[in-house]
Amino acid sequence: AVSRDHAIALQLLPPSPRIPVRSSSLPLFSDAMPAPTQLFFPLIRNCELSRIYGTACYCHHKHLCCSSPYVPQSRLRYTPHPAYATFCRPKENWWQYTQGRRYASTPQKFYLTPPQVNSILKANEYSFKVPEFDGKNVSSILGFDSNQLPANAPIEDRRSAATCLQTRGMLLGVFDGHAGCACSQAVSERLFYYIAVSLLPHETLLEIENAVESGRALLPILQWHKHPNDYFSKEASKLYFNSLRTYWQELIDLNTGESTDIDVKEALINAFKRLDNDISLEAQVGDPNSFLNYLVLRVAFSGATACVAHVDGVDLHVANTGDSRAMLGVQEEDGSWSAVTLSNDHNAQNERELERLKLEHPKSEAKSVVKQDRLLGLLMPFRAFGDVKFKWSIDLQKRVIESGPDQLNDNEYTKFIPPNYHTPPYLTAEPEVTYHRLRPQDKFLVLATDGLWETMHRQDVVRIVGEYLTGMHHQQPIAVGGYKVTLGQMHGLLTERRTKMSSVFEDQNAATHLIRHAVGNNEFGTVDHERLSKMLSLPEELARMYRDDITIIVVQFNSHVVGAYQNQE
Repeated sequence: AVSRDHAIALQLLPPSPRIPVRSSSLPLFSDAMPAPTQLFFPLIRNCELSRIYGTACYCHHKHLCCSSPYVPQSRLRYTPHPAYATFCRPKENWWQYTQGRRYASTPQKFYLTPPQVNSILKANEYSFKVPEFDGKNVSSILGFDSNQLPANAPIEDRRSAATCLQTRGMLLGVFDGHAGCACSQAVSERLFYYIAVSLLPHETLLEIENAVESGRALLPILQWHKHPNDYFSKEASKLYFNSLRTYWQELIDLNTGESTDIDVKEALINAFKRLDNDISLEAQVGDPNSFLNYLVLRVAFSGATACVAHVDGVDLHVANTGDSRAMLGVQEEDGSWSAVTLSNDHNAQNERELERLKLEHPKSEAKSVVKQDRLLGLLMPFRAFGDVKFKWSIDLQKRVIESGPDQLNDNEYTKFIPPNYHTPPYLTAEPEVTYHRLRPQDKFLVLATDGLWETMHRQDVVRIVGEYLTGMHHQQPIAVGGYKVTLGQMHGLLTERRTKMSSVFEDQNAATHLIRHAVGNNEFGTVDHERLSKMLSLPEELARMYRDDITIIVVQFNSHVVGAYQNQE
């Protein structure tokens, strides 16, 4: 007889090359955002699945991203030194715990209903349409859709969107945190202010400084477009404002007002680097308020990548730090879709990044600076905010930890020094900026964290979004990818494709539609509700083993306005 526990577990989980042992890649610290509660009934009666995997391993230090021979390290953004793998190890003969009780009854299948699936997928969706003036939209952006699907608890991704009020254009960005969500949260709140200030002319900076000095109301710099779940840290607002003010005061001192031209690329680079420097400085100086003191240290010791777009008329700049991506959707003359990549991943798959790292450190470190496709054998992205463990000297790290709160001093992760750590800094937050002049055939831009790109090819992403936005589906021959397909299966695929048009309308958000495909696509490239239900039903301790957090922003361009710019030239 097959164990009921084992049978139900196998039915629930989609096929995966990974043996489902609990991963302890939990956030570095206990973050302020509460963990999401279970939305629906337990999928396994009496929490049998939790009992199975809960007894499979035990962990003495859950703040560590512990290593285990059963959990593939490719799923962890940060991998600790092998010496720390012993903190979390499988119990001997752990599979025997799944054989403890046997039942003769046939196991039942538990699936989420379509309304329940939609409720999960749409929980974090947000849409914004650019307002019209005199019945016309004079912006090159029609609007944007965004959404998030957590895998970590709490989610470590963040997103931001805002209109620049004192200058022209709109800012949009996605932020992928690791070792917790503290850094990605801080960057999502602060980076756009640093960019906006960097873009301001000298006269406006003086007006703002004079208003602060005299206690008058400030000119608004940004108009935020936020989902209710996208919160700001009220406790740190004064600290963040003071750091920002110091930045614009320095800009005033450096700029005599003679030059009026603002270089957007330079402004983006300066804003990224200055914010990362402020994150580091705030952690070193500390704060007399114990809560803020712990907060700035959490922000500095965790990390985040960022991919930000600035759109002003037909001028599109993308600033990227890390491995999130920006993809342009282009509609060809025959109606088909092509993808244009506007960012480069900063990881081991980028030869130029590998060369850059090796040139910045002595030849004696050529073999140790990148090991197993990770920075110092630990970190996947080669550029990121925070992550001071890869930037500060060893003496500075020890001094800050020893003088910090007990929660920090007792933390094994913060006290751990990366191996072969000789010539810091090894990590930078400086972005790579790409410029693109929009054309009428450029229909949309997709900004997404690597949780999307790990599951979908860029061409599929652009095709799915393009077909969703236009309502046009090009009937390509069904590709079976070498699978043996029966006549009945082929009939089912054709029937599913015929109903595809009507199924699109269950999503009113392009980002939601893309997430539905990313999580629910089967081997034939169509959404399989059973697979989608299974993936969304995974308990928190298993979800991260099958996918990462996914955050997407889809920006739709106004082809008429973009074309008018071209005609004026």
